[in-house]
Amino acid sequence: MGGAQEVAVPAQGGATGFRGPQVCKIVGITYRQLDYWARTDLLRPSLVDAKGSGSQRLYGYQDLLELKVIKQLLDAGVKLQSARKAIDCLRQSGEDLAAANLVLGANGTVLAHSDEQLVDLLRGGQGVFNVVPLGSVVDEVDAAIHAIGDSLGSAAAPLPAEQDGVARRAQGQ
Repeated sequence: MGGAQEVAVPAQGGATGFRGPQVCKIVGITYRQLDYWARTDLLRPSLVDAKGSGSQRLYGYQDLLELKVIKQLLDAGVKLQSARKAIDCLRQSGEDLAAANLVLGANGTVLAHSDEQLVDLLRGGQGVFNVVPLGSVVDEVDAAIHAIGDSLGSAAAPLPAEQDGVARRAQGQ
């Protein structure tokens, strides 16, 4: 039962993915939530979707980040419909999430890339409902991936972001 393959699973095309139970542990949600969010198209797995009973979904690293954002928003009391809009904003941006803040306001959802942008939004009279610092989301997901690898008694699998070249900020090094 050792080896990194049990943490991150290679998918077709070489991308690294995570199965449903692993995703639930990493993100901190129930399998029932994960299944519901996939069935309602809130977040479908980007690597392998379910193809009937007994098939397994395979989620990518970006999926984990989006799921963690959804969980944080729901935990903060944001309605599911607003969380859907926030995730759409993240997907459309295509930018480095680790260096941004997701700002939910009365006029929609935006990414703020600097403290100055965030302050400008607040000063501009925007009714801000919630701010999610995405850098901490990245750190939490990375730590959870490593913890799962460590709990299996193996070296943690390389983070998919490192393998796939997703832009990430240095973690204090």
